[in-house]
Amino acid sequence: MLAIPGVAQQQDPEEERRIGLWLDQTISAGLSLNRSLEFEFHQRFDEGASNLYEYFFQGGMAFRPRPWLMLIPIYRYQRYQGLPTSYENRLQFNLTLSATKGRWRPNFRMLTEGRFPEKRVASARLRFRPGIDYILPLRIRRPPAVVVNNEFFFVPGTNSFPSGGTFTQNRFQAGIRLMITDSLSIRPYFMLQSVNLPTGWETTGIFGVSLGLKF
Repeated sequence: MLAIPGVAQQQDPEEERRIGLWLDQTISAGLSLNRSLEFEFHQRFDEGASNLYEYFFQGGMAFRPRPWLMLIPIYRYQRYQGLPTSYENRLQFNLTLSATKGRWRPNFRMLTEGRFPEKRVASARLRFRPGIDYILPLRIRRPPAVVVNNEFFFVPGTNSFPSGGTFTQNRFQAGIRLMITDSLSIRPYFMLQSVNLPTGWETTGIFGVSLGLKF
């Protein structure tokens, strides 16, 4: 690992333990029946939602060879404020399986990513996120859906940052998706983010709002 003062022992900036607010915006632009452009923008604030300490954007093309299968190669650029590692490039591959059974929509996402942070060695990470959506039985045109999932993070080899083990992070999330129009949705959620530090596991509560646009 690079021996740069103040960097060698730096905690993974993605795992900052700050109670705050996460804002997410996603845009899906259809190109054909089974292809679309996917863009995401994310901002993360610390206590009181007064300080923007991390933000990133990403984009890729989604392929849907089957109704239950989606594949997305992705590039992400991530910025960290006031840290020795100030930015990170990522190459990701998203494989998502989904099904519809009445009001239930079970789903599973596997995200493979290569991390290339500034002043750090590169590393690979696997993320597995099983989840389920449930459309509430309300007699309205666009009934809301309860969204629950849990994401597991694993670094099978060299890690770019110090960690307490191969299982580096866990995120449990629960929220409700509200369809404003046929193409616009908003999803407030609460997340428990647990990180495996060299000193042990620590958990933080996070409030978030996700805005989705599809056209």
